[in-house]
Amino acid sequence: MKAVLIRAPGDYGVVEIDKPACPSGGVLVKVLACGLCGCDLRTLRSGHHRVKLPFVVGHEISGTVAEVGASYHGSWKVGEALSVAPLVYCGTCEFCVEGRFELCSGYLEIAQKWPGGFAEYVAIPAEAVARGTIRRLPPGLDPVVATVAEPLSSCVHAQETGAVGLGDTVVVLGGGPVGCIHVMLAHARGASRVIVGDVSAERLALCERFGPEHLVDISRDDPVATVKKLTGGRGADVVITANPVPQSQVQALEMARRAHGCCCSGTSAGESLPGREHNLIHYNALHVMGTTIFAPRHHGQALELLASGRVDAARLITHRLPLADFVAGAKTALEGKALKVVFTGGEP
Repeated sequence: MKAVLIRAPGDYGVVEIDKPACPSGGVLVKVLACGLCGCDLRTLRSGHHRVKLPFVVGHEISGTVAEVGASYHGSWKVGEALSVAPLVYCGTCEFCVEGRFELCSGYLEIAQKWPGGFAEYVAIPAEAVARGTIRRLPPGLDPVVATVAEPLSSCVHAQETGAVGLGDTVVVLGGGPVGCIHVMLAHARGASRVIVGDVSAERLALCERFGPEHLVDISRDDPVATVKKLTGGRGADVVITANPVPQSQVQALEMARRAHGCCCSGTSAGESLPGREHNLIHYNALHVMGTTIFAPRHHGQALELLASGRVDAARLITHRLPLADFVAGAKTALEGKALKVVFTGGEP
């Protein structure tokens, strides 16, 4: 079968490899579509500490059941369409026992522990069938659009934690794909005003299609002063950092309304500035929250939001390409010329 093999950082391409065998207690999925995310781009460029190369990645997967294993006794049937998110929870840590799967301390992932979805077929092991985040596609949902369920699940978790609600002013620092998802989701949750800040005018132009009430070019304008001005000096009810820049974490605290929240959903590439932010948290009674991964309920909510159209992810996907064009599509994304690239593998 055709698959994208990363041989080393910066060295990858579409090759012929053996089609995986169907796991005895799992299923074999024919990949219909697989989205390219920021984590994939970093792995293509620099590798990943949890990925042993050479390897096949890709974790935003839609597909159909091609085979079921000899000892598989679940409900999925050959031909059924599935949304395959990568998380496989351990099921035994204190958080899993409490049902707080988004805090699982021993989770594994498809596309890290097991080969991923940038291929014609992906094997879903018994562990993922039993403790993973895999659901049937809602009727009528485009498999390409359904690939956005994985990043949307993380955003659902972040905004649930940040308690985004009716009438809120929400700031999203970062106008990339995740930031754009946050814009749509905040509106769906009832926010009356969403402000997006980014250093890239090109990213802000792409983000405009999602209807934020204000766009701030951080390369020219002070985002904290701008948000304060737009809110009459009060600040934002919720600030979401959707980028890896340490300075953004500090700016989020500086622009947050007193007794309100900052949700850090982007990892920081280094240490934030020490000292001042501690006083901001203390004297402004701020609620600072971090989120990572998501629980099965978030994945289910994400698929419902996509199927209902309340989150119109089709607008997010700027490039739909066949798997054979992976190198060209990845180059476009790495150059910042795409918002979301999804590679297709075939018809249902």
